[in-house]
Amino acid sequence: MLSQDLSDSRRSSDSSSPPTRFAVALYPGFQALDVFGPLDILNMLSQTRPLALEILSATLDPVPTLTPSSGHTTGQSVLPTRTFADAADDIEVLLVPGGFGSRDPANVAPVVEFVRKAYPRLRYLLTVCTGSAVVASSGILDGRRATSNKRAWEWATAQGPRVNWVRRARWVVDGNVWTSSGVSAGIDMMYAFVADRYGEDVAQTLADASEYVRNTDPEWDPFAGEAENGAAK
Repeated sequence: MLSQDLSDSRRSSDSSSPPTRFAVALYPGFQALDVFGPLDILNMLSQTRPLALEILSATLDPVPTLTPSSGHTTGQSVLPTRTFADAADDIEVLLVPGGFGSRDPANVAPVVEFVRKAYPRLRYLLTVCTGSAVVASSGILDGRRATSNKRAWEWATAQGPRVNWVRRARWVVDGNVWTSSGVSAGIDMMYAFVADRYGEDVAQTLADASEYVRNTDPEWDPFAGEAENGAAK
């Protein structure tokens, strides 16, 4: 069983005091896999470790994955557990996803404001896809190395002209900030984060249980040559 496999796995020597309190910052038009790929890894990890998760947004209204501005009016919605204003002060890890909604400054303004205020208290800040563009607009990534969705590269990098953008990267780690490339790259990044904080053996046990073949090389990105087009986020 997965729980037994994880219990038998040893933590790495650099996994003292791994984080236990996670949160996701949602906005209308977020990409579902950006959120649920990484969260499924944490959900499986929570079978053997006490983890807490908050789903945050500007209001407690359902947050849709699609918005009228993206040309679609249907999709799925997620119910937040707290608003940005009521978020707990002891969040250790914050995940910011990408999505079509990230291109609307007014749409993501509450996220940008929350990230700017919350970052000094965080142990780690993680972004998936164009979530790095959202965070870049807050100024937090200035002077840091980061990456983003390669199909939205020109737009995403323009949101942070003072960021040291790394195009050929699946994910990038700079201090306590982890940024990943497009959509599914967030899964590889989260496995790498779990390996770093909880142990490589734990990360691989989770991947095996999910029948997922990990990319463990942050510099290998098969989509690095993709150009921005109409289908991009």
